Amino acid sequence: MALSCGIVGLPNVGKSTIFNALTRSAQALAANYPFATIEPNIGEVPVPDPRLGVLARLSSSAKIVPATMRFVDIAGLVRGASRGQGLGNAFLSHIRETDAIAMVVRCFEDGNVTHVEGDPDPLRDIEIVDIEMSLADLASLQKRRDKLQREVRANPKEAPRLEALDRLIAALEAGKPARAFPPGSPEAEIARESFLLSAKPMLYVANVDEAQIERPGPMARAVFEHAKRENSRAISFNGKIESEFAGMSDEDVEMFRSDYGITSGGLDRLIVEAYDLLGLMTFLTTGEDETRAWTIEKGTKAPQAAGKIHTDIERGFIRAEIVSYADYVTYETMDAIRAAGKLRSEGKDYVMQEGDVVEFRFNV
Repeated sequence: MALSCGIVGLPNVGKSTIFNALTRSAQALAANYPFATIEPNIGEVPVPDPRLGVLARLSSSAKIVPATMRFVDIAGLVRGASRGQGLGNAFLSHIRETDAIAMVVRCFEDGNVTHVEGDPDPLRDIEIVDIEMSLADLASLQKRRDKLQREVRANPKEAPRLEALDRLIAALEAGKPARAFPPGSPEAEIARESFLLSAKPMLYVANVDEAQIERPGPMARAVFEHAKRENSRAISFNGKIESEFAGMSDEDVEMFRSDYGITSGGLDRLIVEAYDLLGLMTFLTTGEDETRAWTIEKGTKAPQAAGKIHTDIERGFIRAEIVSYADYVTYETMDAIRAAGKLRSEGKDYVMQEGDVVEFRFNV
């Protein structure tokens, strides 16, 4: 199954509006009352990549195939979700199935849009979601602790794992999410094995109004500062305007962006940030038939990347002939690239790099 990013947050903060903007559809019901979304909505979204159009022009490609990623619009969470309040149990089970989280927080005043807590306060809203996820994690870890205690009595060598688990529990009780522990640490390893909600990579999405599109206000800036303290990420995004672009042609979207004074696409930034948050990267292939972006996890070696195209290519892998995107654009043709000595031949141990333009050689 493709890696996915869950869109979460309190009710009525703009989750479904943003999902509709991402998928350029009205697939998710966006309404001014709690729990408009009950079952999660799932959408495959193309990853913006201007390199594809450039390569397609140079190769006279018949078509362009972008990379895609999956977004999941999940029911709103309320206080007490970890105890089954609202749609809490469903919320927690659905978020557990995603690989990363985009938490939407409302950063604007609007008397016509109900807020489940009475008024917008993004840091309070973040705290509510974090507490509910941490409480669910603590319940899971307590069961894990009871089992590990029995294992330690039988095998004292397991004691360091129990100590790490206790440190993880203490952190959660103090309001520190599991993702705050560095990758590779004993605590992070236990969090990964336990599928903890608060261990998932986090992207905060500050949903702002039109007045804050180019200059985010105090509430949005507070979200950015919180993300920085936590070593997470944050972006601002106007879900209402971006959702109005759903169904429009690209030309009309550009015209409306100009009218609103939007100099950069919020949707593009959100998709690219989520893609990177999931630890994904792209390699490229190009020719007369098509120019295509292929998604792999960072750290993937050449044979496994070849397997994304076809398993036979991975099995019969000989080498990867690679040119960087920058060199491809500079020299424009394979003959010129070869003449300049910019075509590299890489073997089975080569770790793929972002933007590699590749042709795989293999035995049939």
